[in-house]
Amino acid sequence: MNYDFTSVIDRKGRDAYAVDWIGKEPGIAPEVPDEGFDCIPMWVADMNFPVAPPIVEALTERIRHPLFGYFELSERYFEAIIRWQERSRRVRDLRAEHIYMDNGVMGGLISALKVLCSPGDPVLLHAPVYRGFKDTLHLCGYHIVYSRLIQDENHVWRMDFADMEKRISENGIHTAILCSPHNPCGRVWEREELLEAMELFRKYEVFVVADEIWSDLIFKGHRHIPVQSISEDAKNRTVSLYAPTKTFNLAGITGSYRIVYNSWLRDRIEKEAEMTFYNNKNVLSMHALIGAYSPESEPWVEELCRVLEANMGYACTYIRKYFPGVSVAEPEGTYMLFIDCGRWCQIHKKTLDEVLKAGWRVGVGWQDGRLFEADCHIRLNLAMPFVRVQEAFRRLRAYVFC
Repeated sequence: MNYDFTSVIDRKGRDAYAVDWIGKEPGIAPEVPDEGFDCIPMWVADMNFPVAPPIVEALTERIRHPLFGYFELSERYFEAIIRWQERSRRVRDLRAEHIYMDNGVMGGLISALKVLCSPGDPVLLHAPVYRGFKDTLHLCGYHIVYSRLIQDENHVWRMDFADMEKRISENGIHTAILCSPHNPCGRVWEREELLEAMELFRKYEVFVVADEIWSDLIFKGHRHIPVQSISEDAKNRTVSLYAPTKTFNLAGITGSYRIVYNSWLRDRIEKEAEMTFYNNKNVLSMHALIGAYSPESEPWVEELCRVLEANMGYACTYIRKYFPGVSVAEPEGTYMLFIDCGRWCQIHKKTLDEVLKAGWRVGVGWQDGRLFEADCHIRLNLAMPFVRVQEAFRRLRAYVFC
C-alpha cells in the first residue's frame, strides 16, 4: 500500500460522533459495550482512515495565512470540480455556471424541494431509504411515498418499475429522490436501469433530485453513471448533489455542491438557498475540496476503493460461511453493508433488538436497519482497517450468531 489504510487511530475525545456518542442516544446510537470490549464504530457513515495527504496540504497552506474573512469561491474551486467530473465520470459539458456550493447535501436537497413542490406534496423515495432523507422530509412537511426495492434471484437490489409507476400515477407525484449509488443497499445502478427510471419520470413529468455523494466509491466491474448523462431530458429535469465528504472523510468540514443545467430551475434553487442565509460559504471547505479533487488524490481514491472492496468481500464471505440464516447482497459500491437477519431470527427465536444488543455488548457498534425502513436488517460501516473488520466479525461469530 502507498497510503495509510492500516493504522488503528483512537478517535475518542477527538470530536468523533461515531465514538463519543455511544450510549447517549437510545434508539439511535449503540449502547456502551460490556467491560473488556472496546467499541468498533460501525454505525455512523464516516471512515476510520486518515484523509488523503493533498487535503492536509491544501488546508495547512491556507491556515498559514491567518485571516478568514468574507470571500468568494475561486476559479480553482470550479476548475477542480469540472476536472474531477470529467476524469472520474466522463462529464464533458460542465461549466462553472452549472455549479453551486451548498453547506451540505441535505440543505441542497431542501433548497431544491422548495422549488419543485410544496409542503404536504408527495415525494417518491425508494425503501430501504437513507434515514437522512426520511427525517428531513418529515421535518419539512413533505409526504413520503415509498416504492420498495426488490431483490432478484441473485439477491441483487432492483427498482420495481411497475410499483414506481403505480405510486407516481395514483399519488400525483411530480418529485422524486434518487440515491445513486444507493445507501444503504450499495447498488450501483446500471445505465439501462437509470434509462428506464428517467423515462418513467419523463412520462409523468417528475423532477428528480439525485444524491450522488457516493459516486467515487465504486468497486471493480461497476461504473457510476451520472443521472444527468442519461438523456437530454434527464439533464434538464435533474438536480444532482455531490460532495467530497464521503469519498475523503470530510464530514466534519461540511461542504457539498449541486449541479443544475436547467437555467430556470437553477436560478430558483439559488434564490431559495440564499433566502435563509444557511448557505454562507466556508473558506476551509473550499480549500479542502480543491485538495481532494487534485490529481494527486486520484491514486488515494483508487487504493481506498480496493481496500473497501476487500473488506466487503471478506465480510460477505464470512457471513455466508459462519452465519447461516443471515443473508447479504454484496455491495457494488459505498462502504455500507446491509444484512438481513430475518431468517436467522426466525430460526433462533430472537428479535432484532436482541441481536442488536448482543452486538453492542461486545463492542460491535452496528445500526438498526428499521431506521432505513427495512425490517430485521442491520447496517454496518466497513470503512476501517482490515484488522478491525476481522475483529468485529470474530466477535459476532463468538457472541451473537452462535
